[in-house]
Amino acid sequence: MHRIVLSTLNARYSHASLGLRCLRANMGELRDHTHILEMVTGVRTESAVERLLALQPAVIGFGVYIWNVEDITRIVAMLKTLAPEIVVVLGGPEVSFETANQRICALADYVVTGWGEVTFAALVRQILDGPGPLMKVHAGVQPPLRDLALPYGEYGDEDIARRHLYVEASRGCPFKCEFCLSALDKTAWPFDLARFLGAMEALWNRGARAFRFVDRTFNLNVATSLSILEFFLARLEADPTDPCFVHFEVVPDHLPDALKDAIRRFPPGSLQLELGIQSFNPEVQKRVSRRQDNERACANLGWLRRESGAHLHVDLIAGLPGETLESFAAGFDRLISLRPHEIQFGILKRLRGTPIIRHTEAHRMRYNPDPPYNILATDVIDFSTMQRLARFARYWDMVANSGRFQDTLPMLLSTDADGSPFAGFMALSDWLYMTAGQTHQVAMERLFDLLHTYLLGPCALERATVEAALSADYARSGGRGKPAFIDRIPPESGGRRGAGRAVGVRTPARQARHLAA
Repeated sequence: MHRIVLSTLNARYSHASLGLRCLRANMGELRDHTHILEMVTGVRTESAVERLLALQPAVIGFGVYIWNVEDITRIVAMLKTLAPEIVVVLGGPEVSFETANQRICALADYVVTGWGEVTFAALVRQILDGPGPLMKVHAGVQPPLRDLALPYGEYGDEDIARRHLYVEASRGCPFKCEFCLSALDKTAWPFDLARFLGAMEALWNRGARAFRFVDRTFNLNVATSLSILEFFLARLEADPTDPCFVHFEVVPDHLPDALKDAIRRFPPGSLQLELGIQSFNPEVQKRVSRRQDNERACANLGWLRRESGAHLHVDLIAGLPGETLESFAAGFDRLISLRPHEIQFGILKRLRGTPIIRHTEAHRMRYNPDPPYNILATDVIDFSTMQRLARFARYWDMVANSGRFQDTLPMLLSTDADGSPFAGFMALSDWLYMTAGQTHQVAMERLFDLLHTYLLGPCALERATVEAALSADYARSGGRGKPAFIDRIPPESGGRRGAGRAVGVRTPARQARHLAA
């Protein structure tokens, strides 16, 4: 029997592809002849091709996404040079739209757009048994969810032991936010709850403890949400010494009391909520068809921070049509005041197929022509300012979202004369880039030294306070080296000389981030 290989490049090893497992679970009589080969972005093209050819496949199906399309394009080109007889089928969001002008689609034999479980299996049967398909592009059939085999048995022991398991209680989204591919969905479709929870129980019994729900709006149906939360709570409460980590994406302005009561019962470190604010500007929200009650969203965020142990990961997007630097900064400062554990500061990307393109000319939206298709300039934010925002986002991840600077970060956010945390951190970002000249591969010890120089120099803060904060943060970080400033701290000062040798202890925020990484 001919061998079929399903492959993709994940962003990290810790990410296990749900899409490939959905395909294999629905291959029918071909399932046992279908093999999954996952690799990681950045792999050498020759190495990836060698591993694929070693499996001697007749058909290779690739899952193509915005983060791996360039790497997979090179892999497909080399495969077609070395083994043109292997049939290459593409699927995934990156090739489901605008297929005609993509090099990867030209190189491949077939493309499946949209849902793939039914159509990929049928296409492979035609390829193997004939007659061969006449069309290159095949629109994916969307079956009732009850007709699909669930993919969770495709997770192996290695996945369960070492990786986050992606699961979905529903597909689709009823909201129409124009920057998101889910804007194209007509609604959200739930999987049968009893069947889904049975699959979760099977994973739990196999030892799975890290679950990432990919549902776009987990709290849309409160009764279903409560049943799923109670499933995990029952297991946590039965054995508090056997922790788990569960991630949900929730709508921030829809948090009824019943959900609050369940969320409150999760111990710290076990629950992460991703809340998409994106923008606080009502005009921008309306322009991109995003319905959100800002006051209610803020009230819910405040409640979650005060009354629950959930780790809060909140999203903002810079570069939306009509969003000025000033209005984005005001939204950022408003969000800072609510004290989420992480702010994911994203730069708008033009995902293929999304309705955001309708604003291109009216707002002079100029996007990077290559992945990740990030916004480069708009009518109210020029290219230079957008670059500053992109650097801010990178440094924010390094300093704030890393969880390493819990004592130092409040100083950095309070350095602006007008009290704006955004302005304070933007000043740091500009200084870091001017001084370090890079936004990637900055060693942790060097970053500590740079912050030491910045707070004592441009910010003119009191030395003992700065060095005490940085020393305590470095001790908690688990760093194995030693920043240069620590050796310069006089023994009688308020800083902690030698703190760099301390064994790292994760704060609750860093522990949650570690579990979610």
